[in-house]
Amino acid sequence: MDYKILITTQDNFSEFKIEKTLGLVRGNTVRSRNIARNLIAGFRTIFGGEIPEFTKAVAESREQALDRMIEHAAEMGADAVVAVRFITAEVDTSCSEIMVYGTAVKLQK
Repeated sequence: MDYKILITTQDNFSEFKIEKTLGLVRGNTVRSRNIARNLIAGFRTIFGGEIPEFTKAVAESREQALDRMIEHAAEMGADAVVAVRFITAEVDTSCSEIMVYGTAVKLQK
């Protein structure tokens, strides 16, 4: 599923006019913590610095949530999504949710 949908955190695009607002679109994922990854990361916290195991997991989760938002926008017939925001929430002591949302729009050149 390769959609050509423009994404921005801004409220509009300088080179396009918003022709129609289609509504809220969102994508999310909930991930549990991996025991092996937590163990390795626990050792890394002793020395400080970046914890690549967590950085990779969060990046993958953000991409999955973004892909789901784009798919939602495509289903609505959108050309773009404006005012995009990411949020993270702890669902349980061992699970976190990453959600991305924005406003799906139709554009005019």
